[in-house]
Amino acid sequence: MKLVGSYTSPYVRKISIVMLEKGITFEFVNDMPYEAQNKVTQYNPLGKVPALVTDDGEVWFDSPIIVQYLELLDIAPALLPREPLASLKIRQIEALADGIMDAGLVSVREQARPPAQQSETELLRQREKITRSLDALEKYVADGTLNANELNIATIAVACAMSYLNFRRVSPGWCVDRPNLVKLVETLFQRESFARTEPPAA
Repeated sequence: MKLVGSYTSPYVRKISIVMLEKGITFEFVNDMPYEAQNKVTQYNPLGKVPALVTDDGEVWFDSPIIVQYLELLDIAPALLPREPLASLKIRQIEALADGIMDAGLVSVREQARPPAQQSETELLRQREKITRSLDALEKYVADGTLNANELNIATIAVACAMSYLNFRRVSPGWCVDRPNLVKLVETLFQRESFARTEPPAA
């Protein structure tokens, strides 16, 4: 298989970790979607990463879709419950973590604009999204919905989102008053799959 993406994308990292945990051999094609000469659109008309090219040449894109495809291969460990409603609940937490990544990415792009063109209203909106979502995740860990000892796509996505906030220095005080969330991600960061996919120093 071939995974098309960039080393700094948290969505791509999520898929890399899933494949490493499952022991799936893949070729990583580093392609930055925002560079002029990128070839991402050959795989995804939206020009977004990740994209997964199977051994048969079939292409899957959008990280939740790729996760679903990889789960359908029935390769251990299973990262989604078999029971549909339980699986849906895990997918909703994955969506929440992905939303934190989305808000972080919007913040990074906004802050990359010339200072006079930046919108403080937009930055505040994204910060509020992140804060509310982090508070929700803290509760999920506190009540046992999320557990560092139960690796699944939700815990993987959450750890990737927190790593992205650290990497891009978005919401630098996110760990304050969220001890359960901090403990969760610190435990996950110790896994080999996370160590191998850590983004390069900015």
